[in-house]
Amino acid sequence: MPTSTLEEYLEAIYKLGQDRPVRPGRIADAMEVSGPTVTATLKRLEDRGLIRREGTSVLLTDAGMAASLDIVRRHRVAERFLVDVLGLDWDAAHEDACLLEHALSPRVLIALERFLGDPVVCPHGHPIPGADGTFDEVTGRRLSDLEIGEEGSVIRVTEDDQTLGYLGRIGLKPGAHIRLLAKEPFGGPLTLEIDGVAQPVSGEVAGLVTVG
Repeated sequence: MPTSTLEEYLEAIYKLGQDRPVRPGRIADAMEVSGPTVTATLKRLEDRGLIRREGTSVLLTDAGMAASLDIVRRHRVAERFLVDVLGLDWDAAHEDACLLEHALSPRVLIALERFLGDPVVCPHGHPIPGADGTFDEVTGRRLSDLEIGEEGSVIRVTEDDQTLGYLGRIGLKPGAHIRLLAKEPFGGPLTLEIDGVAQPVSGEVAGLVTVG
């Protein structure tokens, strides 16, 4: 069983690998630690057969993927409980779920899932893996790719700690109806109608939201 620190690294490697190759520098930024600390921890993961190195890239082994999906499952189920039952804001829930995920036993996890009605996505719209590690991928388009006049519903947002609070405050949450009113060129800001309310959003933030 990986330690809580190794579980955090596995979770980070899994999430970072969703969009592009995982390099040690990206892991250091995500974990907010130094390069030497990442190097030492990656060596521990490699010794346990949870990752492998391919050039400068860090890849999960089959065992590492199974372990990372397990911790992702625990994290996202914990978030659902904190938001749906305890009423926490979703950015606070994300932070607290990082602590709870390491303490949930398989028995408690299964009981929580049953209590919550077996949710399939977390509050941010990301899929919750099943006990066998499988899940239905959430697909859509980046908000930043919409053209003026197009509309849709938010289905997923980034889990980045620094932007969750902002996205929640302006209403860019899964289920929100949006319409693109204006869009500046070269990655400039967008003007959205979010559930009937006009709201300017930067091009960078729009790239963190998936709509369908």
